[in-house]
Amino acid sequence: MTHKLLVMGVSGCGKSSTAAALARALGASMIEGDDYHLPRCQEKMRRGIALDDEDRAPWLDRLGTLVAASESHVVFTCSALKRRYRDRLRAAEPSLKIVYLDIAPEEARARVAGRSAHWFPASLVDSQFAALESPVGEPGVLRIDATWAVAEQCEAVLCWLEDHSPRSHPSSVVT
Repeated sequence: MTHKLLVMGVSGCGKSSTAAALARALGASMIEGDDYHLPRCQEKMRRGIALDDEDRAPWLDRLGTLVAASESHVVFTCSALKRRYRDRLRAAEPSLKIVYLDIAPEEARARVAGRSAHWFPASLVDSQFAALESPVGEPGVLRIDATWAVAEQCEAVLCWLEDHSPRSHPSSVVT
């Protein structure tokens, strides 16, 4: 079974670190979602202006296309804050599984403020929480506490993926 895995959450939740560790563990390629924002959108965020749905649409479409085109395991990062964003990604890749890194606002702000080499300012963290529609309860979603160590997060995700593998269900046949 080929895993197509989205690691999502607000800025500062640890998407990149967790996704990189999962990609290594799965022997998967990794797509850093931030690398696919349009330059004008990156500049907008650098200036402290939150993106809107129109700004995000081409970014989501590009990520969906990249993930769907992958013939092997792929792990990618994307804030995917709203249900309609996740649905757009699921439309591109129906087998998509989602890992939601859940974090408290004050922890996210502190983490973003402590980053020196990133263009996303801490002033935008609150706008991400305002836009966030929790994916908890949606199909194919695992909620992980973002304050856990990356190794603990990976272990939980790998166990979850194994539990959802066709091989783990006796009524399923893998050919």
